Amino acid sequence: MPSEIAIRPVAESDHEGWLPLWHGYNAFYGRSGDTALSEAVTATTWARFFDEREPVHGLVAERDGRLVGFAHYVFHRNTIMIAPTCYLQDLFTAPACRGCGIARRLTERFYAEARAAGAHSVYWHTHETNAAAMALYDKLATNTRFFVYRASL
Repeated sequence: MPSEIAIRPVAESDHEGWLPLWHGYNAFYGRSGDTALSEAVTATTWARFFDEREPVHGLVAERDGRLVGFAHYVFHRNTIMIAPTCYLQDLFTAPACRGCGIARRLTERFYAEARAAGAHSVYWHTHETNAAAMALYDKLATNTRFFVYRASL
């Protein structure tokens, strides 16, 4: 019988379990070795989850006392509605646990948290080569086919 997966807000005591997932997530997107995020970025990201002035939030998935995934999201204002919008910045499941419904559960909890905060909508991006994620996202969201443009400053 599969063990229970708990989805909950990240806690300060989760740092040791979160950090390897964070590094795995960043490596997946090519941010490792010479291109790895600085320790300052990682430390600042972690601290933001616990600063009530920050719009950055985190959820974790826990199974058998071990963290196996996370979702990080950011609330922000926009110019076309009064209610806030919520951006799912990061979503990651430990490779050994993929296909177990963890990403779906994290996304559903993210929806619930956004709804509870009064958000009008949620959105996120993924890389065009992330077919597994896109298969899930196509089931969970309406894709309006917007293109994302990015410029480094």
